[in-house]
Amino acid sequence: WALLPLVATQRLHLGAEGYGLLLGSLGGGAIGGALLLPRFRARVSANSLIAAASAVYAVALPLLVVVPNTVLAVIVLLSAGAAWIAFLSDVNAELQLFLPAWVRGRGMSVYQMVLFGAQAIGSLLWGVVAEPLGVTITFFVAAVVLLGGLATIRLWPLTETAAMDRRAQAFWPEPALVFDARPDAGPVLVETVYTIAPEKEHAFLDAMNQLRLSRLRTGATQWGLFRDGEVAHRFVEEFVVPSWDEHLRQHRYRITGTDRDYEEQVNSLSDPPPETSHLIAVDESE
Repeated sequence: WALLPLVATQRLHLGAEGYGLLLGSLGGGAIGGALLLPRFRARVSANSLIAAASAVYAVALPLLVVVPNTVLAVIVLLSAGAAWIAFLSDVNAELQLFLPAWVRGRGMSVYQMVLFGAQAIGSLLWGVVAEPLGVTITFFVAAVVLLGGLATIRLWPLTETAAMDRRAQAFWPEPALVFDARPDAGPVLVETVYTIAPEKEHAFLDAMNQLRLSRLRTGATQWGLFRDGEVAHRFVEEFVVPSWDEHLRQHRYRITGTDRDYEEQVNSLSDPPPETSHLIAVDESE
C-alpha cells in the first residue's frame, strides 16, 4: 500500500485521479471479498482460507508492477483487496473465538497493536528497500517474503475453534482452607496427585500436555509434572499462580468448557481420583 503511489506514477504514469482509482479498486475488492467471505468460510477451514488469501496476494504483488495498463492493474488490485480482507477478517474472527472471555479484550488489543504497528513499520522498511532496488524488484521481493510466510502455516497452523467451548465454567470446587488467606498472599503452589495404572500411562502423559497448556493459559506462571520415586504409579502435578486472588479467578472465571474437558480426561485415568492441595507462600513479615 505504501508504494502504490509509485506504481501509479512510475509504472502506469497516472496522476492523482489515477492513483485514487487504484486505491479505490483495492477498497472495492475488500468490500466484495467481505460479501463473499461467509460462503468461503462455510466450505473451507480457516487455515486453508488464510493460505489461499496469502497466495492470491503474493501473486498480485508482482503482477501489479508488470501489467501494461490501468485496466489490468485495477483487476489485480480487486483480487488483492479481496485477499487482504479475507486474511484480516479470518484471523480476527479466529482470534476472538479462540480467546476466552476473561482475556479477550487484552488479547485483541495486543493483536491490533501488533497488526497496525507492523503495518506502519513495514511501510517504512519497504520504502527503504525500494530506494536502491526500485519499485519493480521490491514488489517481487515482497512476494517472495509473503510466500515464505505462507509456508509457515503448515508449521504453526491456527487452532481450529469450531469444536472449542470458550464459555466460563465453575468446574473446580472451592478450596477449603484452614486459615483465611489474604487476596495478595502468594505465590500459590497447587499440587495434584494422580495414581496411574501402567497401561494408562501413555494416554495420561498425552492428556497432561493439553492440561499443561490449559494451566498456563488460565494464569499459571510455572508448571511441572513429576514421577514419584518412592511410590509406584504415582505422579504429581504442580503449578504456580502469583497470588491467592489470581487462583480464585482461575476457579471462578477462567476455566472454559474446553479446559474442563481436558481436566476430566486426565482425572478419568487416575484411580483413585486425584487429590489437590493448595500451598501458600509464608509471609515472613507476619
